[in-house]
Amino acid sequence: MPNNFTLGNKELWSRRQFLKLGLCGAGVVGATALVHTLNSKSQSIVKIPSMEMDDSDNVAHPMKMLREFDYGTIKQENGRTIREFQLTAGTSVIELNSAVSYNIWDLNDRIPGPTLRAKQGDRIRILFLNKAGHSHSLHFHGVHPADMDGVRPVTNGNATIYEFDAEPYGVHLYHCHIEPVTRHIAKGLYGMFIIDPPTPRPPADEIVLVMAGYDVNDDNRNEYYAFNGLPHHYMHHPIQIYQNQLIRLYVLNIIEFDPAVTFHLHANFFDVYRSGMTMTPSEKTDVITMGVAERHILEFAFRYPGKYMFHPHQDAIAENGCMGQFKVITNNSQSFST
Repeated sequence: MPNNFTLGNKELWSRRQFLKLGLCGAGVVGATALVHTLNSKSQSIVKIPSMEMDDSDNVAHPMKMLREFDYGTIKQENGRTIREFQLTAGTSVIELNSAVSYNIWDLNDRIPGPTLRAKQGDRIRILFLNKAGHSHSLHFHGVHPADMDGVRPVTNGNATIYEFDAEPYGVHLYHCHIEPVTRHIAKGLYGMFIIDPPTPRPPADEIVLVMAGYDVNDDNRNEYYAFNGLPHHYMHHPIQIYQNQLIRLYVLNIIEFDPAVTFHLHANFFDVYRSGMTMTPSEKTDVITMGVAERHILEFAFRYPGKYMFHPHQDAIAENGCMGQFKVITNNSQSFST
């Protein structure tokens, strides 16, 4: 079965031709939408704020990414739940600070890409459109057939459909798998993929933090680092949480060019659910080491109000952008939003 198909003239892609490719009829509507996107989308500037900018002026920004989950479009087919997602690879320019701009590849005009979320057993369908100027793909961590592994190139102007069952539950990720893979990931083609367990976890304030690096001079070394896309953002815009509120932190390390980093939380300890694939914590600590693509669930609550830092314990990485703060407020304080 072909892994991708050319999107040009919409009239060329009838339901019959989709079926000839072995694609589900339910994917036709989504693929037609991809055609429309391909014909109308132009290069964009990702509106990620600089340290001096107000988040409210931006569409895609670190504060929004904290608690935003994409559950897809829900469909029922043959008694099964289908979660259909659309991801478009493009090119953008991000301002890392007031002096440095950097060309990236993005997914849905943002970096990191959307945090996709499903429940174990759901059928996942991803409509992937490549309009980023180079061949790309999407490889999802998890269990799926070989032809859905996302290692075959999708050339510029083309699209493909990935479809598989959501399993096993845990915190996973997706990323481009076209050589050089390190470069394709480092320039922005990555995101988190959460599969919830059959029995829901206890209620909590759920927050996503993705650690990444930026090699702005192509020397295979990162000059800047960031949580959720922008260096130092959470130092200047602390993440507000409530005192004594259970926090469920989904943490992913996707920093290329550095073999491993740590994650450290000030004035507290967290329960570690390794890879999110367990309902019982494996340990309690205040610093954890994570290799590239490693991810965990960390749970904690703050007893006292105030500001508390979080960062890798490699000082150079923290000082060059991968550092932030939680601002713990009392329950009777003014409500906050992201």
